[in-house]
Amino acid sequence: MDMNSTLPLLDARRGLQLQSLGASVLRYGLAFLLLLFGTLKFFRFEAEAIQPLLTHSPFMAWMPNLLGVRSSSTAIGVIELFAGVGLALGLKWPKLGAVAGLVAVATFLTTLSFLLTTPGALAPGSDAGGFLLKDLILLGAALHAAGTSILAAGAQRAPESFRVAVPAPQ
Repeated sequence: MDMNSTLPLLDARRGLQLQSLGASVLRYGLAFLLLLFGTLKFFRFEAEAIQPLLTHSPFMAWMPNLLGVRSSSTAIGVIELFAGVGLALGLKWPKLGAVAGLVAVATFLTTLSFLLTTPGALAPGSDAGGFLLKDLILLGAALHAAGTSILAAGAQRAPESFRVAVPAPQ
């Protein structure tokens, strides 16, 4: 018995449609979250919430000392807003999407490092640990978005015989 005739949801065309839809949800969902997180960084409550993460980080502790907590939060917000806008526009301008995706990758690698540098972040019941662990999934989305944008940018430059097909969202 042919599996495809009994399970039409499992054919290759449907798989490509789901893959394309999933890539779009990853890209635009990530862009939305970066725009949301970036916007929140402009508010005092968010600056105060990230202060302990910044001050315990060997990579970021200089920021509050040099810029102050609010300006540090604002600078991080600007970076997140750039990444969000760049990812959202990345299908039209793949080079921008690639840079924004790599910025998002760096952002999530940095925030994941807070799990190791913030005292008690991994302790049972810690709000910080659960909050930061979501960035592992966001890191995967950023890697995927950066990779598809890099492929699309390369496809625009490559001679016709070397072009790689990059599925467009539907």
